[in-house]
Amino acid sequence: MLALAANPLLCRMALGEGHIDAASFTGIRVVAGAVMLRILMVWSRRGGERKPVDWRAVVSLFGYMIFFSFAYLSISVGTGALILFGAVLLTMFVVALHSGERFSPLSWTGLAVAVFGLVYLVSPGVTAPEPVGAALMAVAGIAWGLYSLLGRGESDPLGTTADNFLYAIPLAAGVSLVFWSDMHTSWRGVTMAVLSGAVASGLGYALWYAVLAGMAATRAATAQLSVPVIAALGGVVLLAEPVTLRLVISSVATLGGIALVLLQRSASDTNST
Repeated sequence: MLALAANPLLCRMALGEGHIDAASFTGIRVVAGAVMLRILMVWSRRGGERKPVDWRAVVSLFGYMIFFSFAYLSISVGTGALILFGAVLLTMFVVALHSGERFSPLSWTGLAVAVFGLVYLVSPGVTAPEPVGAALMAVAGIAWGLYSLLGRGESDPLGTTADNFLYAIPLAAGVSLVFWSDMHTSWRGVTMAVLSGAVASGLGYALWYAVLAGMAATRAATAQLSVPVIAALGGVVLLAEPVTLRLVISSVATLGGIALVLLQRSASDTNST
């Protein structure tokens, strides 16, 4: 969870202080992640025949990373992490409903509370986040939610993730060309992008997939509730970002609502067995 929470901090530190542009940060993050994941593949002696690339997953992964970067040009770490996390899980819940999964009245209550928390966070007001940045982060969350759904049941998550990062490199190069006029880098910005790609993303995702192998899905989702909190605390300590009453209320409502849904689903699964 610390590795997953490090990405918002590294991204905001690099972009918010103008050390690098968003397209370059994303491109370096993708390349660094691809290299680290390939090293892990070699170290674990995995290889052989790879299955065909799923471009839906590649586009979803890159969509998450590029919108994530551009969003952090204008919003705080805690706000961005909350919007991202809420959008991810709400996307997964919507897909579950579309596929025919039934929710109890208590689960619907939890979803309503979670949606209220996100709506309240971005509603107009003095302490509301910048609307374009909030919208970009919501899109990033939807993309990550779709990417997570596409990877369900994946027999070789490490190898597939390594391939997805590799095939995302041309997409990153294309976006960098589009924003060529905005390109600027510094050693500090490049270092943060490398750390985000190689450590927080490459090693972080590999570790997360290893942990997932022995963890129930509901428990795994519940564990991720800590990510926005850790990221927000990091923003306060490292970037001196203010903790607004709006953010606190939104966090309690969103994370509490999602936790209610997860606990209800966990209880339903236990009763059904």
